[in-house]
Amino acid sequence: MKMLQQPNHPQTTAAVPKLVAETLKAQSADIDTVSGATITSEAYKKSLQAAIDANGAHAKASASPSASPASAASRTLSGPTVNTEKGPVQVQVTFSGEKITAVKMLQQPNHPQTTAAVPKLIAETLKAQSANIDTVSGATITSDGYKESLQAAIDAKG
Repeated sequence: MKMLQQPNHPQTTAAVPKLVAETLKAQSADIDTVSGATITSEAYKKSLQAAIDANGAHAKASASPSASPASAASRTLSGPTVNTEKGPVQVQVTFSGEKITAVKMLQQPNHPQTTAAVPKLIAETLKAQSANIDTVSGATITSDGYKESLQAAIDAKG
């Protein structure tokens, strides 16, 4: 992720790495503004949300029966939000043909055990190429929500 255009201003230059880091951490546009760069922060979040929305629309279009074979070659689908007692969990899966090439947590509980579990869940998914993976000890609730959302995204691929 990078800013394609930004104001040429020292506060903006200082804010961009913080905005990008927060986006990667939050896996959404739901991030705080950077003090001293409020206008840039708000514009960044608006642009980011539009990109996220466009990706969702593209994924839905790619999943339709009328999609061209080229659009089906590589596509990204999001599973549903699974509400757990620890917080919401949502997974996004990128497929290249039949292969799962990337997995992202779009939503996850803000908890140290969840943060530690996510890379393990993703690595196991890429290795297994399915949602048939073990739960991570200490993060069972998040693991179960992850697997449920992941399986729904895989099922949506068809």
